[in-house]
Amino acid sequence: MSVWLAIGIGSKNSQGEWLEVYYPKNFINPSEQIRIKAKELIGYQEGNFTSSIPKELNEELIKISGSFSSLKEGRGLVVVVDSKIPPSDVPSCYLRLHLLSHRLVKPNEINLVGIFNLLPTVAWTSDGPKDPRELNEILSEKRINNESIHVHSLDKFPCLTDYVIPEGVRIADSHRVRLGAYLGEGTTVMHEGFINFNAGTLGKSMVEGRISQGVVVDEGSDLGGSSSTMGTLSGGNETLISVGKDCLLGANSGLGIPLGDRCIIEAGLYITAGTKVEMIKSNNKVEEIKASELSYKDDLLFIRNSLTGTVQCKPNPKTVNLNEELHSNN
Repeated sequence: MSVWLAIGIGSKNSQGEWLEVYYPKNFINPSEQIRIKAKELIGYQEGNFTSSIPKELNEELIKISGSFSSLKEGRGLVVVVDSKIPPSDVPSCYLRLHLLSHRLVKPNEINLVGIFNLLPTVAWTSDGPKDPRELNEILSEKRINNESIHVHSLDKFPCLTDYVIPEGVRIADSHRVRLGAYLGEGTTVMHEGFINFNAGTLGKSMVEGRISQGVVVDEGSDLGGSSSTMGTLSGGNETLISVGKDCLLGANSGLGIPLGDRCIIEAGLYITAGTKVEMIKSNNKVEEIKASELSYKDDLLFIRNSLTGTVQCKPNPKTVNLNEELHSNN
């Protein structure tokens, strides 16, 4: 499916510009009757389209959820996106991020080109999202009225759990998982773990390291404390990095190539595409190659020789098994 329709509730700044939009899950691709009526009322033809909620449609929405009766004018909207083409405005960006975090699409399956330029930097506060340009006035007003407000962050992306609560996951520090992250059921994200938008885990995983934009970690893998995966947002890397099934990235290790299944990178070792690796074969013959030549290969153990400092790779005889008790996230 490439075309999605959703009913959202958003916030604007004093200039009437969208800051963010929340899409209730049951109003993302609602019933066919609602979708057909909505498209007719807003005059949808193709591509991305954003409209206020027509009065006739709002009456239908109130029948489904009575809370829509108290929705203030100008906050509700109907958004249609074609996920094959780039987003065109803030509402279409936020719908794409919701699709990822609701597990309706997987990372790298939808078009997110230009999302950084479209999303405004927002002050995420205890009093809701605010425009940073208006924040000083808001802070003064709160103080004068003997009220307080806490600014959690100034960022283009909010934290996941303010918008989506994925089933069967555990997140120790919700500020370290952005909206747009894809968390497979059974995923545990510890305090040092971080998951960016358009990235995540496909199933039961332990995340104590960083999963950068575009990176996908398959089921059964463990990213050790402060380990790192190389994303594609900056630094010139254009290769999508992935971690296969049942892999282990040791503490403080790093990954810059797509990893196959059942692979281990020892603690403190950073593997990039250009890293020179001594490949030790099963017959103990040694061949020097670039790490990129080992992309997607299964059953590999990457280590650094403690005497010579040489990066070595050999067949991995071990199996990574996650602690089942840590991933029964009911």
